[in-house]
Amino acid sequence: MSDESELAPAAPSPPSPSPPSPGAAAQPTEPVTFVEVQRGDVHWRFEREFLSSNWVCLFGNGCKGILAEEAEELHQGCCSLGAHFGDGEPGQAEARMLSAYVALLTPDQWQYHGIDTVYGDEDRTHTRVVDGACVFLNRPGFAGGAGCALHIAALDSGESPTEWKPSVCWQLPLRVDWALVDEADPQGPETATVRRWTRADWGDHGRTMAWCCTERADGGEAYSGAGPVVDSLADELSTLAGDAVVVELRRRLD
Repeated sequence: MSDESELAPAAPSPPSPSPPSPGAAAQPTEPVTFVEVQRGDVHWRFEREFLSSNWVCLFGNGCKGILAEEAEELHQGCCSLGAHFGDGEPGQAEARMLSAYVALLTPDQWQYHGIDTVYGDEDRTHTRVVDGACVFLNRPGFAGGAGCALHIAALDSGESPTEWKPSVCWQLPLRVDWALVDEADPQGPETATVRRWTRADWGDHGRTMAWCCTERADGGEAYSGAGPVVDSLADELSTLAGDAVVVELRRRLD
């Protein structure tokens, strides 16, 4: 795919329901509209309502977590589970990249510095869970600061957390659904749908979660930010789709 392709207008997307993931809890569907931007061989579709909303991450500021019972006091956010890497070679490449960044962490930045392995299995498909949460989660009271050690180290280095953290971690609460325009042409154009991560996307775990921060039906506490998601998650969106696409996205959201 060429990076020199021009941005082109795309026809507005008709309202459509958000499909649940296989095996996930059934969710009521609401009409969803998308802002569409064409860039080279990728047709980008962005969920208008969520990117225009004032959702904000509440980690350490009222987040109730993703456990079966609300657990604001644990300050685990969505880190109670190990971070899963992508499938196949892309996932293994992400695991290798993570190892390189782990080597840069210091004891002042990471509570579990020196642990024998950060992986949860021999195939290195996900991060290890220690004491009920991801191995990279510094717990409340840690001198280096509570929260993701990789996130903390990235900021200390003056770099974006999107460079240090597993993709599923820095993308949340965004989810990207990729699909070939023509299944018979695996090297052909693709459609990338960028939307909020829903309870259904957690699979079986979503059935037991007491709270899901992106679901307004769960209380909507996270919809309390000072500005729209397209601004607050600008770094993540640019990493996903590129600066040119995000500039056009902003123009079409206005």
